Amino acid sequence: MKKTINTYFKRQTNAAPLAVFRVFFGFLMCVSIIRFWSKGWINSLYIEPEFHFSYYGFEWIQPLGSFTYVLFVVCGISALLVALGYKYRLAILVFFLSFTYIELMDKTTYLNHYYFVSVISFMMLFLPCNAQFSLDAIVKKKSYQNIPNWTIDSLKLMLGIVYFYAGLTKINSDWLFRAMPLKLWLKSKYDLPIIGQTIMQQDWFHFLMSWGGMLYDLSIPFLLLYKKTRSFAFVLVIGFHIATRILFPIGMFPYIMIFSTLLFFDSNVHNRILKIFRRVLKAIKFKSLNLNTNLIQINNYRAHKRLYFVIICFLFLQLIIPWRSLLYPGELFWNEQGYRFSWRVMLMEKAGSANFKIVDSITKKYFYVDNNDFLTSVQQKQMSFQPDMILEYGHYLGNHFKSQGHKNVAVFVESYVSLNGRLSQQFIDPNINLMELEDTFKHKHWINPLNDEIKGF
Repeated sequence: MKKTINTYFKRQTNAAPLAVFRVFFGFLMCVSIIRFWSKGWINSLYIEPEFHFSYYGFEWIQPLGSFTYVLFVVCGISALLVALGYKYRLAILVFFLSFTYIELMDKTTYLNHYYFVSVISFMMLFLPCNAQFSLDAIVKKKSYQNIPNWTIDSLKLMLGIVYFYAGLTKINSDWLFRAMPLKLWLKSKYDLPIIGQTIMQQDWFHFLMSWGGMLYDLSIPFLLLYKKTRSFAFVLVIGFHIATRILFPIGMFPYIMIFSTLLFFDSNVHNRILKIFRRVLKAIKFKSLNLNTNLIQINNYRAHKRLYFVIICFLFLQLIIPWRSLLYPGELFWNEQGYRFSWRVMLMEKAGSANFKIVDSITKKYFYVDNNDFLTSVQQKQMSFQPDMILEYGHYLGNHFKSQGHKNVAVFVESYVSLNGRLSQQFIDPNINLMELEDTFKHKHWINPLNDEIKGF
């Protein structure tokens, strides 16, 4: 067994797939940053709000005021340098740190694909993505023909985890037997040409999409691994992600997943892609990247054992973190304890209302808060159905009114939430003083249980 493992980690493969992945990843990230800026989201999400929701343990990470724009500039430039393969180790480190900092500035903006980018960029810190077709290779006049096989397989495994867990979590009664929440979302697309008022309104189509989405996520990693089905699987990947891009506003994520799945193809495909890159660079006068004759071609890149030990530990964490929800009682979609960072993608539609009451615990005098005075509309929407955000906002309100001279401040919330088309019900115990609670990893006993059961993962 040990000999087999050692043999595997010594096995070499062509470096082209990792080079192509680096170019696409860096370029798409740079475009994503530019797109984010152009839509005015830096100001509306990070500068305009006076309060920001923090992740537990990362309360110290806050927007930097006007310097937040500088942070995005740094992130965008580092992404471009990653694509070019220039000062790669430093560039990918700066990108990982800056992008993850941006992601952690406000919990309101949490998306699975932001987390995916942080995960992948962390892994890229330990991979020789600049071994070939990079400015680093030109500067050092040294290019590697082959790299350890595990460096590519580790990224394949991470993609497989994302897809498989996304499919596994769709095996639940809401998704499969109620077509929820797809039914709600697809019906709202009545403005789409031709199909919006016909197919999109049909129950059979909602169930077809639900079951098809589950089967797609569960099977696609294996179809990509098997050479005979790989091309067919890639067509499915393109069709699936283009469809989701048309139907749902999920930014650059579909393109990231499409180009990432190219990793499953053999090096001949990637070498042809690199030839196309070279022709493009030559056409726009960047001839230096085409001068392979000036490079010393080294057969094999040797990676230190500590690198694959880090990757193994990290991938193991990615396998077990999504299961932490099993440590909590109650309905996961309702209480969301262990929901984030678990590759549960598009599984629920929640809508809520939360009215906060500030009470003098001695005199019992009280008044209600106008959330518009403290939160943006996006923040209000996300806060209204996420218990940790309700608690954090409650503490903020209590501390705010204490600083305004109010005495004996207690904070209560009257909240109602609807999950996947169900009638709304009371979410948080209205008799609980939020100021007496602390956000921990323990079970949040102050969340009222869902008056229903969702069976499955």
